[in-house]
Amino acid sequence: MTRWRPLADDLDPRVREFTEQLRRQVDRGGLSAAALADATGYSRSSWERYLSARLLPPRYAVVALAQATGADPRHLVTLWEVAERAWSRAENRHDVTMEAGRVAEARAALGEFGPAPGTGPAPHRSRRALVLFAAGAVAVVLAVVVATVLAGGGGGTDRAGQPRAPHSSRTAHAAALPSGVKCTGATCTGEDPEGMGCGGAHARTTASAWIGGALVETRYSEVCAAAWARMSAAAPGDTLTVGPAGAGGQVQRTRIGGTAAAYTPMLAATAPTAVLSCATLASGLHGCAAPQVASPSLGPGGR
Repeated sequence: MTRWRPLADDLDPRVREFTEQLRRQVDRGGLSAAALADATGYSRSSWERYLSARLLPPRYAVVALAQATGADPRHLVTLWEVAERAWSRAENRHDVTMEAGRVAEARAALGEFGPAPGTGPAPHRSRRALVLFAAGAVAVVLAVVVATVLAGGGGGTDRAGQPRAPHSSRTAHAAALPSGVKCTGATCTGEDPEGMGCGGAHARTTASAWIGGALVETRYSEVCAAAWARMSAAAPGDTLTVGPAGAGGQVQRTRIGGTAAAYTPMLAATAPTAVLSCATLASGLHGCAAPQVASPSLGPGGR
């Protein structure tokens, strides 16, 4: 963790300053990657992205790092707020640039099939080009339809005469996800909800309970079809889990280190009532946040 890779040359100076400050705090604390993950409750892979400026950490992660290294969290949070504004503006500029590129490509494509303004009259050529283009487009569509039917992708029946289910497209499904969301369903299991873009505005608290002096919550993302457990006011040695509400099944777990807030990796879930978030305190006290059919959302603040 003490030998850092150079940051990108085009990185915003405010994001660079914030990231370099995080790196200095890790060096001063003498934390290894495993120790940092254990102390903060955020995964090793998440910290690798944060400390290389590939992803901006959430505020909770910054506070957790300050607590783990003995730094003043107010100073780090101030730098984070400045970096967060710069990061958001950079993302907006990227979106605008991409949109402008798509518009330019569309205009260029349209320009191929008609005269540009001020080039003089050539209506017969323009109409002929449009007709040829339309005929070609129809031929392509028909070819795709025929190929889909022959390949069985469009339904129909199999050799036994039974209805054939249409093939799904993983690529099309991924393209339908909101910007920043990188997984859904089973592909989210074991992943960091913040790193995969499932938190924030895409998540809500669906169950909560106080276990001793700690607050345990179930966070659910409909977009990602996944859930995870979050714990606040925790103490070192506490254990947090999220698993199926019924018996058996996979369980995601995290152990609280030197931070008062932590969360588990995600678990695929078709509904928030399908999972159960539980905590076992270092004192031995155990309890769970019972699933609820409906629960008010806490809004976009936090994972």
